[in-house]
Amino acid sequence: MRVILFGPPGSGKGTQAGLIGKKYRLPTISTGDILRRAVSRGTPLGRQAEALMKQGSLVSDEIVAGLVREAISTKEARRGYVLDGYPRTVPQAEMLERMDGRRSETAIEILVGQEALIKRLAGRRVCSLCQAVTNLEVNPPRLPGLCDSCGGTLEQRSDDRPEVIRERLRVFETQMVPLRDHYRKRKAYGSVSGEGTPAEVFGRMTGLLDPLLEGLDKGRQG
Repeated sequence: MRVILFGPPGSGKGTQAGLIGKKYRLPTISTGDILRRAVSRGTPLGRQAEALMKQGSLVSDEIVAGLVREAISTKEARRGYVLDGYPRTVPQAEMLERMDGRRSETAIEILVGQEALIKRLAGRRVCSLCQAVTNLEVNPPRLPGLCDSCGGTLEQRSDDRPEVIRERLRVFETQMVPLRDHYRKRKAYGSVSGEGTPAEVFGRMTGLLDPLLEGLDKGRQG
């Protein structure tokens, strides 16, 4: 089973991907993580990606697809995997289906209202020293303006300002319209509300995933 998570910035995709992976014993594949790992290890695809990023260019769909192909070809991913951050477009979805087309899949979108997302993201702060992330609304620091982990100064990222967030959400929604239609046509689309605590959202996730993944295991056992 392939589980694909969608959601706008601040919707909690990464948190839910980790919870899903732990419960169902599936590796979580984040395109951001595998890209950074490939660059740090100096793999052939990592070197290509690094060269593009140093030029200020976007990493091509072909390079990202190559990294995803490597990740889903591992022994750990044979039973299935969770994708966080990929695909982002219909062409990427079609690439994924070509490289692993026989696998069943479900695409789940986490729905959160715009104002709630702006509040979440505008409250996010990053430590200038250790890069730890906290949130003034959800998990405020013990000492105002200082990181709980190392005491460094907490800073707001430039793309977490309300006017920038609104543009990021507009771009996300523009991308999602054709992607939703793609998975609806494949009868592989579902959605859950992302409002509430991570545990509450995960409860909604398991309501969708339990029948699918339990059925998969029974099929394998049979």
